[in-house]
Amino acid sequence: MNYVSVENLTKSYGIKVLFENVSFHVNEGDKIAIVAKNGSGKSTLLKILMGKEIADSGNVMINKDIQVVLFDQEIDFDSNLTIDEFMMTLDSAPILALKNYHKSLHSTDHDFIEKALLDMEAHKAWDLENEMKQILSQLKITDLDAKMGTLSGGQIKRVALAKLLTETRAEHRHTLLIMDEPTNHLDVEMVEWLESYLSKAKITLLLVTHDRYFLDAVCGIIWEMEDKNLYVHNGSYATYLENKMIREDNLNATIDKANNLYRKELEWMRRQPKARTTKSKSRQDDFYETEKIAKTDTRKESLELDFEMKRLGNKILELRDISKSYGDKLLLKDFSYQFQRGEKVGIVGKNGAGKSTLLNIIQGLEPKDSGEIETGETIKFGYFSQKGLKYKEDERVIDFIKEISENFPLANGRTISASQFLRLFLFDDQTQYSPISKLSGGEKRRLHLMYILYQNPNFLIFDEPTNDLDLPTLTVLENFLLNFQGSLIIVSHDRYFMDRIVDHILAFEGEGKIKDFIGNFSEYREAKSKEEALGKTTASKPEPIKETITPAQPVSKKKKLSFKEQRELEMIEKEMPELEEKRTKILDQLNNESDYEKIAKLSAELENLSESLENHEMRWLELQEALGEG
Repeated sequence: MNYVSVENLTKSYGIKVLFENVSFHVNEGDKIAIVAKNGSGKSTLLKILMGKEIADSGNVMINKDIQVVLFDQEIDFDSNLTIDEFMMTLDSAPILALKNYHKSLHSTDHDFIEKALLDMEAHKAWDLENEMKQILSQLKITDLDAKMGTLSGGQIKRVALAKLLTETRAEHRHTLLIMDEPTNHLDVEMVEWLESYLSKAKITLLLVTHDRYFLDAVCGIIWEMEDKNLYVHNGSYATYLENKMIREDNLNATIDKANNLYRKELEWMRRQPKARTTKSKSRQDDFYETEKIAKTDTRKESLELDFEMKRLGNKILELRDISKSYGDKLLLKDFSYQFQRGEKVGIVGKNGAGKSTLLNIIQGLEPKDSGEIETGETIKFGYFSQKGLKYKEDERVIDFIKEISENFPLANGRTISASQFLRLFLFDDQTQYSPISKLSGGEKRRLHLMYILYQNPNFLIFDEPTNDLDLPTLTVLENFLLNFQGSLIIVSHDRYFMDRIVDHILAFEGEGKIKDFIGNFSEYREAKSKEEALGKTTASKPEPIKETITPAQPVSKKKKLSFKEQRELEMIEKEMPELEEKRTKILDQLNNESDYEKIAKLSAELENLSESLENHEMRWLELQEALGEG
């Protein structure tokens, strides 16, 4: 069943064209993610589909038998309503039937009671209340009498999410669910629950998200909005990246050809006498089209720059026995940690566990109850908080950055200009000279991030940096951080971002306990799951009484592998180079392939091969560790 058909849609704001002559279809069961740089028109496109914006031209045809439901980043609510009352403000026949049924329980009007019962039956509303409470419970919302005005931002987001999911269940019509950054301000546990729910649900979904794990788990189609166009990719996020790379490579090849032709045509154009312009009109038209292609700028600024960062001394940052409580709530208890040069630490835990409090204590923005902090003399913090950017309404982007410095220092005395640095973070020339007040929410967030980095700190502290950032910006930021030579602390619920950047986890596990784990976020989660499973198994069995024996300290010696293990090690060492060679060949094929179906097949082969190679490497490490055990 076709839900939405769009033909030749165009939308501009002033001289800026967001998209031009784009066409697409949404069919029942499609789960589509939209990927684009902030300011490319994602939100505008969603508003047009919702009927809240009007396109400049083109046709939007929405099937009359479907309802379109939006989960927006901005949530409207009456702060005086309880959670239960807020949930019952849903505008649907089953909810109305449920409300009338509750009224009928206190009524003596037999006609009203009979109608309420008939409506409950007609709209299949008997199980709705239980489903609503079940969704709220799964989203950890239990006190339904709490006022909406007393809830935290994360709690409001979860209640609004519960209301939306209830609405899609309550309405038995076909529904197109549109979600704009649904994972913002949700902790990992809630993100994973929503991910599981949406991936299993039989719904039609149009999704804007920066969470790449979430995107891969939920969606099978990606719409890429770039350069006023809309490109459709069937498959995973990796498939989209491969398709995009191929398209850009092909475009660059076309531009190279156009440049050669352009030079010849330019010479010809300059030779033409004015009187012959009519006779040569078609060739002039061809010239201008060639010129347009030749002047297309597809250059992607590289972030592999050798930054000149203020030198880090021997002492970086040391915390000793830090404790902090708010009333009866214990956040930190005798926490000690010594940060190393170049260390990239991720901090994780549920909302309200004390993560942001620790960041503030480190920088002296909030007092500790006890303990000591020693900060190296050469340390210059760069703090990206959730509070947002402070600026003058009429101030231009380029002037805002130049207030710090005209240039950004590189190694060997070189520099890049403020404008060049802005381009690294996807601010084109037109945007650089626009007032900050005209930027989208995501663009302001990107500028705030750039403002911190441009001050050239050597110790970065990021509190939820990925919220409201688009995927292109996240890729740029990740590449910057991978090359960053200073120390880094990140608080984030973005699993992909954390896996790519951090090599060490500090996990807030409640009651002031912080677990120190070497590895990335997914490795920590896997270890924690195994630990919890082992704990359940141990708890279910009575512990046997053992005699305590203190063994003599063994002399360290190299363990000898069994014949089977030795043979396995030899096979792994033989197969690993072969797998690497196969992987390289597939990557070469992908780089030269333009057929999306073949790309999908090669991508699947690459994924299986990479998994096999990873298993070989893990087993090789286990056998090497066994050899070294004393």
